[in-house]
Amino acid sequence: MFEIYDSIATYITKDILNLNPSDKLYEVAHFFIYDTLKIFTLLTLIIFAVSFIRSYFPLEKTRKILSKHKAIAIPLAAILGIFTPFCSCSAVPMFIGFVEAGIPLGAAFAFLVSSPMVNEVALGLLFASFGFKIALAYVVFGVAVAIISGFFIEKLNPRHLIEDYVFELSFGEAEEKPMTFKERIEFAKNNVKDILRKISIYIIVAIGIGSFIHGYVPEEAIKSIMNSAGFLSVPLAVIIGVPLYSNSAGILPVIQALIDKGVPIGTALAFMMATTALSFPEFVILKQIMKPKLIAIFAGIVSVSIIIAGYLFNIIFGRV
Repeated sequence: MFEIYDSIATYITKDILNLNPSDKLYEVAHFFIYDTLKIFTLLTLIIFAVSFIRSYFPLEKTRKILSKHKAIAIPLAAILGIFTPFCSCSAVPMFIGFVEAGIPLGAAFAFLVSSPMVNEVALGLLFASFGFKIALAYVVFGVAVAIISGFFIEKLNPRHLIEDYVFELSFGEAEEKPMTFKERIEFAKNNVKDILRKISIYIIVAIGIGSFIHGYVPEEAIKSIMNSAGFLSVPLAVIIGVPLYSNSAGILPVIQALIDKGVPIGTALAFMMATTALSFPEFVILKQIMKPKLIAIFAGIVSVSIIIAGYLFNIIFGRV
């Protein structure tokens, strides 16, 4: 499907930049150009298609659905999170909206985990990079992490750890105006522009990091670090991933480069989950609406769930 991009990358690096195919710099440049073209093409197509579909399901409907089906709110919130491609920080306003609407706290937290970590962009890029089985497993494990996290938080009933004003906020009812086919196309196009404008710099930086790892970081060095960590490689990946801040599209080039260097797939994907579902900027925003104790509980439950998912990935798909 992307053979043309490989040819373009080869032409630019070899004929225009006059780089020697045996040099490391050639590998870096070729990887960067090829992955940039591939990822931005996939993102454009995926975001446009899903945005068009989402034009039939405004976010206000999400809140209404969860409000009406509280008995199954936690798994429903985790699944609905797949169709809302927010980063961890931008998912917080929706979290507040859920709490204000009277949706169970467990469901609100399940959405807060699922929305940035598991979405159609991640699914599309994982499918293109690693195939259907890995992409499907990532979605299943990601939703499971969100459901488990929501379930435990619901059992803890941490209402007293959330600021009182959150429950008093009123977002009102958003007017749902029917859209014509042309308006839906325009909505999808604008969504592509808006999302790419927000995340393009992060994706380019991530591709650059991935390119450097691909070309200059010795395979044996990566394997040595992971082998020395042994059984602790998965929790180590999660600990490293939490302080970082990225979305699934932005971090995937780094993940692909790590796996190419021999990092176990479960370890790499645990790193991806931690980076997208948990971040310090998210915690700073959450600090405005909840007590530090609840943030710590939330981070702990999600981290442990991701670690378990990482180990399961390695068991099912092997270490490499």
